[in-house]
Amino acid sequence: MTQATPERASWTTWLLRRWPTALALGASALTFGGSASDAGMTGMGQVLPLLPLLYLVMAKLRRPSWTWPGLAIGFAAVFSLRALDIAPPATVFTAIALAVLVWAGVDGQLGKDGTFQIQAIGMLVFGGLAIAGIIVDPDLGRYLVAAGWFFHGVWDFVHLKLNKVVARSFAEWCGVVDVLVAAELVFMF
Repeated sequence: MTQATPERASWTTWLLRRWPTALALGASALTFGGSASDAGMTGMGQVLPLLPLLYLVMAKLRRPSWTWPGLAIGFAAVFSLRALDIAPPATVFTAIALAVLVWAGVDGQLGKDGTFQIQAIGMLVFGGLAIAGIIVDPDLGRYLVAAGWFFHGVWDFVHLKLNKVVARSFAEWCGVVDVLVAAELVFMF
């Protein structure tokens, strides 16, 4: 019987512990270069509001374990909206965020829950960067959208450290994806 070498064991251990990072790297490799065109940049701007929306919804529901299913629903919405050409995803995600904010205002959570308030501010900032990036000149828009992705990555890593609002595995995965998308938007054009 052969034993695994220490290098092999440490690689396996890392992969098991950091599976969200490995998944993010794999997903980013599959989509590498997709944001190089103006249309690709606009697509990244359309998807960006989904990320703070997930944080807002998880803060409203107080269910971090629902983060991954929420992401799956969000991606299904992006693909459906694009395929059916009903409405731009950023518009739909912004409307959902407004509905969540109204709901939180009506039930009092918006005025009392500091965690929810922070997520609401995040939604406004990241959603605002996405929408501004989509509507301005594409040369400037690329940097606004990249800033939104990059700073959302920082947001993810802060939430990972604090272990708040979303699932830790999601915060790690999203942080890696966000920073890679931001780098691609800036350096691949």
